[in-house]
Amino acid sequence: MITKGEVCELLGTGGSRYQIVGIRIWPSPTWLVVGFPQFPLDSPADSTPEEGHLMPATLTTAEQLQVREAAERLQRQFSGFLNKETIERFMNDSLDTLMQKATTSAWIPLLAERFARDRLRALVRLESDSSALNPSILFLCVHNAGRSQIAAGWARKLGGDRIDVFSGGSEPADQVNSAVVDAMAEVGIDISGEIPQPWADEMVRAADVIVTMGCGDACPIYPGKRYVDWELEDPSGKTVEEVRPIRDALEVRVRALLGEVLPGAELS
Repeated sequence: MITKGEVCELLGTGGSRYQIVGIRIWPSPTWLVVGFPQFPLDSPADSTPEEGHLMPATLTTAEQLQVREAAERLQRQFSGFLNKETIERFMNDSLDTLMQKATTSAWIPLLAERFARDRLRALVRLESDSSALNPSILFLCVHNAGRSQIAAGWARKLGGDRIDVFSGGSEPADQVNSAVVDAMAEVGIDISGEIPQPWADEMVRAADVIVTMGCGDACPIYPGKRYVDWELEDPSGKTVEEVRPIRDALEVRVRALLGEVLPGAELS
């Protein structure tokens, strides 16, 4: 197999301009290759590759602009809490993480913004006085497309602004399970705009309770954290009718957990 050094030599970059994330061969439809420029993104849009040559996969000019705009939105949101350099670093690192497994760059700007936002929310928690913070729960499963999304939806609905909710997966799917989206819509919870994402160190460290659902050894273990493991069927491949019992079981469990972390609070 071709090595990273050989790829860098072929690209003529020494590896400094692009982060190498895999190998692809042009023009095979089963691309084997490469990476994307580091933030800030100032490289030109992809040019047409010559047949037989390796070509770095970069964000288009429009996507680069979307990333810049996303970083600016995050800077406005976290102004007074985090400095510009920290926000850009997290945006850059979130891009790195997502691009490592991306098969297309089409949704990367939106995914990176959401992932970076959750990580920055968690970072603010870690750097704040814990006595002044709402309790936080992190819901984890394999694909962040079913059980963890259902649980997070219930927690946001029932706990409102009294609880900070995070979710992630060990192997994030491309989109939330459509049957899960429909089943949640039946009870008035809209998760159609949610996008599966991985978890990050900051999210795990910032959580007061970590709920795991089927991710096994892939779930992060941090000493001193409270872990709760819920054994529930995976809704993947199931119909709306089959998802409903999973949805309802998760409502019961989320209500019970919120009763513990928000004692005396009236749930929605």
